[in-house]
Amino acid sequence: MASTNFEKYKSDGSLQGNVLEWFDARFPATSMWKAHLSEYYAPKNFNFLYFFGSLAILVLVIQVVTGVFLVMHYKPDASLNASGIPVAFASVEYIMRDVPWGWLIRYMHSTGASAFFIVVYMHMYRGLIYGSYRQPRELIWIFGSLIFLCLMAEAFMGYLLPWGQMSYWGAQVIVNLFSAIPLVGEPLSTWIRGDFVIGDATLNRFFSFHVIAVPLVLIGLVAAHILALHEVGSNNPDGVEIKKKKDANGIPLDGIPFHPYYTVKDIAGVVVFLMVFSVILFFAPEGGGYFLEYNNFFPADPLKTPPHIAPVWYFTPYYSMLRAMVWPFLGLDAKFWGVVLMGAGVVIIAFLPWLDRSPVKSIRYRGPIYKGFLVAFLAAFFMLGYLGTQPPTPVGNFLCQVGSLVYFAFFLAMPWYTKIDKCQPEPERVTFK
Repeated sequence: MASTNFEKYKSDGSLQGNVLEWFDARFPATSMWKAHLSEYYAPKNFNFLYFFGSLAILVLVIQVVTGVFLVMHYKPDASLNASGIPVAFASVEYIMRDVPWGWLIRYMHSTGASAFFIVVYMHMYRGLIYGSYRQPRELIWIFGSLIFLCLMAEAFMGYLLPWGQMSYWGAQVIVNLFSAIPLVGEPLSTWIRGDFVIGDATLNRFFSFHVIAVPLVLIGLVAAHILALHEVGSNNPDGVEIKKKKDANGIPLDGIPFHPYYTVKDIAGVVVFLMVFSVILFFAPEGGGYFLEYNNFFPADPLKTPPHIAPVWYFTPYYSMLRAMVWPFLGLDAKFWGVVLMGAGVVIIAFLPWLDRSPVKSIRYRGPIYKGFLVAFLAAFFMLGYLGTQPPTPVGNFLCQVGSLVYFAFFLAMPWYTKIDKCQPEPERVTFK
């Protein structure tokens, strides 16, 4: 294995071995390689759903690299240039038209934002069906939930930067939601905007958070997520803890080294992902109006409101929850409760480890009640996502209410239905299906 190659190089007296030995005495390179790759034992029965964790890291790298090149040419300035176009919008047009390969970098970044949420949603779905949030992986799940929150903040702030019509009015709607909070709402909205209206101060502070603050927090959380995972070990489609069965050398009987077995397997997943990503990038970068919306190709105009304001597709399930609340309650208006419902829809995900009372982890051995609730939850999530892209109607609002009810029922009723569900016993060792 690669770890033995390190030892061989260090002991053969060559220049490469001497350099490696000098470096290793001052930095834990070999021990980190062993702990996280060559001697990190992962279950033998990973399936294709386990690609999405490594793909999320790949997309994060794509976003950081393309973002660095975009920042070289982008100007966060809401003032008008000599042509009467906002400088920020004009700088995006300059990137698209005049910067060599600028159109490719910009489309990689915008398509990468949607790709990020696709792989993260799939990663969360895999954790949901195989019980990856269960003991002893509660902290991993909490870090993952915080990563999801950071991604939403990063995407929202980045969405304002092109300073197009939908960027401007989408930010106007979302920031105004904070004003629904009793007592502190109006001052909080003004503080977030940096002004009494969405303007140059808002653009500059969103740019700062999008480029520096949130990415630093995000990268730190990703590192913590991986370290916590490698401390307790990976879950698998059977939900079996492989560390319980070890050989005389302390190696899990159902485990194999992550490198080279899963690094090679992940490369296969990366190749397939990049093929699909490239097809979208070169032939449909706007994603039919879901990745880049039609109205965002027009400069922001505070005096002209688009006929239908909706967030990007990855926010629409939670936007539908906001629209589902139409009644005041306890003396507070419906907008406040809509904000509460939308926020609760994101935060409640972090409490899954303590809501699930099932004796088994994996969906392979769960009973029909959990499977039925999961199907209903997924159907509600997709329905809410679609409704969030459509103009509000009475029927649509009613379906938003039904979908929100099903969404929260999946979580809030979980302590009950996971306890009474008829489950099959988990196997002693991992299986291959």
